[in-house]
Amino acid sequence: MLKSFITHFFLLSVVIVNGQDMLEPSSGGGFEESIIERRTAVVLNNNEAVAEDENAAETMRDSYIDSLMTFPAHDIYETWDNINIHAYDFDYKDFSDTLDIVMKRSECDFSHPFRGNITSNFGDRSARYHYGIDIKLYKGDPVKSAFEGVIRISQYSKSYGNVVVVRHNNGLETLYAHLSARKVKEGDHVEAGDVIGLGGNTGRSTGSHLHFECRFKGEPINPNDIINWEEGKLACDTLQLTPENFAYLKTARSKKYHTIKSGDTLSGIARKYGTSLSAICSLNGMNRNSTIYAGRKIRVR
Repeated sequence: MLKSFITHFFLLSVVIVNGQDMLEPSSGGGFEESIIERRTAVVLNNNEAVAEDENAAETMRDSYIDSLMTFPAHDIYETWDNINIHAYDFDYKDFSDTLDIVMKRSECDFSHPFRGNITSNFGDRSARYHYGIDIKLYKGDPVKSAFEGVIRISQYSKSYGNVVVVRHNNGLETLYAHLSARKVKEGDHVEAGDVIGLGGNTGRSTGSHLHFECRFKGEPINPNDIINWEEGKLACDTLQLTPENFAYLKTARSKKYHTIKSGDTLSGIARKYGTSLSAICSLNGMNRNSTIYAGRKIRVR
């Protein structure tokens, strides 16, 4: 019975790690310890038989620690969340290190996700910042994992459509969006070049394409710093990650305003800037039924 509950505890710990868990560091051992202690308490409180075993809590705690170590880059992330796409509480403004991230040790360590024309690059798109690269493809074209790793996310999202996120051993995560089909599930191990999905046009998308992102602890990194898209190879074998890689975020996340034009609607403005109607209303002290006038400036970010 104890063994079955430990297994159940392990599955809960891996799957149900939400944003609140990661945003509440304990006063002692950090957020990983905070998660572990809460998971242990929840299971013990819900099962008297296990609670009576004085070794159960310690056994479960050790089991969870061991489970974290089976996932890539556990020493960097210290947690595993396969529910939330953007799951981490990492403040780039506090990052002052230089990290050497090994991209390739041998030729088989990298595979191009999909060779196609870039239709939209990383950077400011006037309405909103584009945190990835869009590559033209057709529905059903195979999309491959760029590096070896473990699938952290395989789900449908309103914005990304069918989306897959892979955590890699070097600490990076890559994201593949707007797929017509996902060929992997959470927890699957993939090698560089394994097909993780098929090209498509799902989610917030106008025309079939692959939206590809590279992130470190949740913050986007310019994919051009990692992949040479024209030549279909890595831009470098080792990426030196410094504060400069995140410097653009200060501008990208600064306040942004929209001047209302004739025919504009709040919902249309929200779609244009990749935000929600409720967010715009909150920023401007409005409600969804507020009357808007041409010439007025409203904050959209």
